Amino acid sequence: MADASVIPISTDQDETTAEKVLTPGPVSQWLTSQALKHEPLAFDILGIEIIGVDPPILPLIARALKTNGFDYLQCQGGYDEGPGGNLVSFYHLIKLSTVVDKYLSSTSVPSNKSLEEVRLKVLLPRNGNLSVPSLYSLFRGADWQERETFDMFGISYDDHPHPKRLLMPEDWKGYPLRKDYIQPDFYEMQMAY
Repeated sequence: MADASVIPISTDQDETTAEKVLTPGPVSQWLTSQALKHEPLAFDILGIEIIGVDPPILPLIARALKTNGFDYLQCQGGYDEGPGGNLVSFYHLIKLSTVVDKYLSSTSVPSNKSLEEVRLKVLLPRNGNLSVPSLYSLFRGADWQERETFDMFGISYDDHPHPKRLLMPEDWKGYPLRKDYIQPDFYEMQMAY
């Protein structure tokens, strides 16, 4: 995955080879200790650990992280990596209790550097199965965010309580933020009443 805002976790170089060796971050190490299958991807430019997760195991990993204190879904979304690339659904989780504890024990407001954050990414082949288990049952804030990701990218969320379009009309064809989307020449709006 070639994302300009992502840097490798570490780049240990041997003089004979130029292979990048990823050193797992603290969340990845904890998931490994819990025997939860995942792939450490990188840290982004802000130092947030990024972890790749297969769709079937996403709810299990999200539940484990929530139990371990990552109790706030800051953001859920999707993006298209472009021609030949994947569609990506991501969840950005924060340990909000850590911020509250630091705020209550300090006379100053904690900085963003004091946040414990992790981003889960589900990579979906563009021409494959574009469904991901919904995390609505764990994080109620995922409701509209998952619906928007479906609406714009066509990634469906299994067991979502309101699986319908959020921004586009119900009869809209295609997904406008996909890079292979072709803008229709004409769209006749149906009367809602």
